[in-house]
Amino acid sequence: MVDRVGGFRRNTRYKMRKAVSQRGKISLRNFLQSFKVGDKVQLVAEPAYQKGMYHPRFYGKAGIVSKVVGTCYEVKIKDFSKEKTVVVHPVHLSKSN
Repeated sequence: MVDRVGGFRRNTRYKMRKAVSQRGKISLRNFLQSFKVGDKVQLVAEPAYQKGMYHPRFYGKAGIVSKVVGTCYEVKIKDFSKEKTVVVHPVHLSKSN
């Protein structure tokens, strides 16, 4: 078989782009935010920080924090009919109502 060309962020030019007003340094408030188990969160990637980033196909999904894994969080999301878990750094999460 042929080796696949490209990687994790292939074909994400527009999905992973920041707005002009949001470019610059990462907010420490977002970087150090904390969540409790059971909190509802939104997966919104911070393109300037690649560590702890989930796969781009889950961009914009909502989920529930199921446990803490080191400095990251394990989030349960629903992908069509399946329930999946994603390990995400808090800089890529925002609280959902």
